[in-house]
Amino acid sequence: MVDVVYVLINQAMPGLVKIGLTSSDVERRMKELDTTGLPLPFECFSAWEVESAIAAEKALHVAFGDHRVRERREFFRISPDKPTAILKAFGLRDVTPSEDVIGDHDDARALERARSRRPRFTFDMVSVVEGSQLHSVFDDDTICTVGPGNNVVFRGEQMSLSQSALIVARETGRNWKTLAGPDYWKFEDETLANLRNVEEAAV
Repeated sequence: MVDVVYVLINQAMPGLVKIGLTSSDVERRMKELDTTGLPLPFECFSAWEVESAIAAEKALHVAFGDHRVRERREFFRISPDKPTAILKAFGLRDVTPSEDVIGDHDDARALERARSRRPRFTFDMVSVVEGSQLHSVFDDDTICTVGPGNNVVFRGEQMSLSQSALIVARETGRNWKTLAGPDYWKFEDETLANLRNVEEAAV
């Protein structure tokens, strides 16, 4: 039987991902997880059909065990592209939903507000200098360069982190309306958002 292993993120839990499995479709599983105990719905970063979901999920949990937040919980403090890279290598088919899995318009508005609510990111926050190369979490071969004015140069054009990340997100099948750019670009294999979290925690 072909099951699905998924990697979920949640704007209410920055820096954390949930790695789990389901024998049903991932949209149904996400709706089951969207309980009153969660302020915001989950977003599916990736989902892949695999031959042995239990074995695949266990392998991911072991691989990232040092980053597990709590034993017997499926939450890890890692960038979502890291487990996704393993799923890409061994998965059978990408079944990541192209749209946000949300219950109603109120959920949609809350999610969009959350994606843009954090104070503005600057490269100075994480000591990333102009000219540095960033890699997309959606595709490690996709890069941009840190430019002037807290922008990036992507495919020859100067734009914001969020604009460039949204282009790549849509090219990889995610029809999102908004996103927070620092969550989706990496510097030296860490997302800018994670680098920011580390810096702010040290203050």
